[in-house]
Amino acid sequence: MFTSISSIHSVLVANRGEIACRVVRTCRELGIRTVAVHSDADEHARHARVADTAVRLPGAAPADTYLRGDLIVKAALAAGADAVHPGYGFLSENAGFARAVQDAGLVWIGPPPEAVEAMASKTRAKELMGIEPLRDVTEADLPVLVKAAAGGGGRGMRVVRRLADLEGELAAARAEAASAFGDGEVFVEPYVQGGRHVEVQILADTHGTVWALGTRDCSLQRRHQKVIEEAPAPGLSARLTGELHTLAVRAARAVRYVGAGTVEFLVAGGRAHFLEMNTRLQVEHPVTEAVFGVDLVAEQIRVAEGHPLEKDPPRAHGHAVEARLYAEDPAHDWAPQTGRLHRLAVPDGVRLDTGYGDGDDIGVHYDPMLAKVVAHAPTRAEAIRKLASALDRTVLHGPVTNRDLLVRSLRHEEFAGARMDTGFYDRHLTGLTTPAPDPYAPLAAALADAHGRSRFGGWRNLPSQPQVKRYARAGEEHEVRYRHTRQGPAADGVRVVHADAGLVILDMDGVRRRYEVSRHDDRVYVGATALTVLPRFPDPTARHAPGSLLAPMPGTVVRIAEGLTEGAPVKAGQPLLWLEAMKMQHRITAPVTGTVSVLHATPGQQVEPGALLAVVEEDTLQGRGAVPDMRLPPRGRE
Repeated sequence: MFTSISSIHSVLVANRGEIACRVVRTCRELGIRTVAVHSDADEHARHARVADTAVRLPGAAPADTYLRGDLIVKAALAAGADAVHPGYGFLSENAGFARAVQDAGLVWIGPPPEAVEAMASKTRAKELMGIEPLRDVTEADLPVLVKAAAGGGGRGMRVVRRLADLEGELAAARAEAASAFGDGEVFVEPYVQGGRHVEVQILADTHGTVWALGTRDCSLQRRHQKVIEEAPAPGLSARLTGELHTLAVRAARAVRYVGAGTVEFLVAGGRAHFLEMNTRLQVEHPVTEAVFGVDLVAEQIRVAEGHPLEKDPPRAHGHAVEARLYAEDPAHDWAPQTGRLHRLAVPDGVRLDTGYGDGDDIGVHYDPMLAKVVAHAPTRAEAIRKLASALDRTVLHGPVTNRDLLVRSLRHEEFAGARMDTGFYDRHLTGLTTPAPDPYAPLAAALADAHGRSRFGGWRNLPSQPQVKRYARAGEEHEVRYRHTRQGPAADGVRVVHADAGLVILDMDGVRRRYEVSRHDDRVYVGATALTVLPRFPDPTARHAPGSLLAPMPGTVVRIAEGLTEGAPVKAGQPLLWLEAMKMQHRITAPVTGTVSVLHATPGQQVEPGALLAVVEEDTLQGRGAVPDMRLPPRGRE
């Protein structure tokens, strides 16, 4: 096949956040101008700031902005771009969008629309690979996985273990898939337990060359969305690795694939089960780049220009591990978090891909991934240690994140020994999220605050009565007492070596520890510990009636259970309300069996965290029911 060579001068990135910033970075290195698109919610977002030109997409919801292919093509033409890079998520696997880009005379930096079409539907992809989905599910088939035919990122996926739950989960998956991808088609397949998620990175040109750039293991997942990824996948035999490469190349050739893509498998019992082919760049592509020494975005652009790949791919060197840093609370059902990111500083020596800068706001409309942190080293053990240490020393001031979970996961013996599978967090989440608070962090916060408030910028040269400060940490209150003395501040059980507004040094039985302190409004960050300043005397009115249902996050009330009104009887665990936040629907259930005494929520209502949605008065004859079910359905991009 002969392809003429063209030259790309300006690229519109049809995406947002981290991947948009990452594409802009490579384009800048290649001397290519960039165009960003942004919603109203993203007007001041980092990707809109770093691009050479930014074009507004009116609105905030993805359906009105980043999923509007017609507006994006119009923006590309208006800004003078000659090519479009779709990133991942949104329209990256939409064949209609790819055709619209080409029909407008623009270069599509991705596979041919026909290849996207063939593989974008997981049902058609499986048929292409000779695999049939389950048609009539029986008890013998359980457990099964309900899965959206389009898109990715764990959205539209449900594990079903009881046949009675199948119809409800099918309906929920269809609704979520239609909202996320504009396609409500779902299918059912066997759910393989105890397997590892292994994938192969491919890169193909227009001249018939297809590279298989090694394997990646992405087994550490929550709700079918990846958390930690690495390359190469550890512990695979040479035979199985060769089989995975062969199957991946066969899939690419079957659809005349061009560009970067990923073929995903579930590996169990020494066998590879085909899952799907993602016709785009993956979130975890940096680990492959680190191991093979390539820039996959640069290669995508070169391929789109018509340049051939070398006959053989580069050789692999070392091992790379990536961790996804999310604004979410793993200890509370992975609830997404919003608010201002005051500070994000990762130590040198690792790669940081992020769509946020200090002072940026994390909103409710999009995926809550803050950054990807990647470490590369000669061996797997060294890469894991390097990444865990970098995350442990990262300065992170803002909403609750999964940082501590990532550090503990990387240091867990099962992961370190490469014995993990996709059920890792099902088994270990409680242990990985059990608080291990530093008992002296509240004291350090109090001493820094007292120095910062001193009239003379230091300590008074007079003894005083004990001072009291109150803080909240991980839902628990802590009261701190200290004294001013002629020698400086003092507290029982420790020696205060130094204390100012930003640094406190304490000596505990001869062991000296440093505490860097930073305050933003009523939040104090002492190293990795986040504290909330409490008033000295609690507000007696700041209480809610038993059975109150509070909004766990900012969002929109999208649905209220049919027939739910004040006075309606409900059972513990019964779904009552649905909130939509960060592109996903979150179910709020009855905390007890009883009667709805208050119902404030209405469809379409915007609510803030802690807003009272409803109250269920317990039926004392029935006894207490279950705790509120705040489990969130799958969300994210991948």
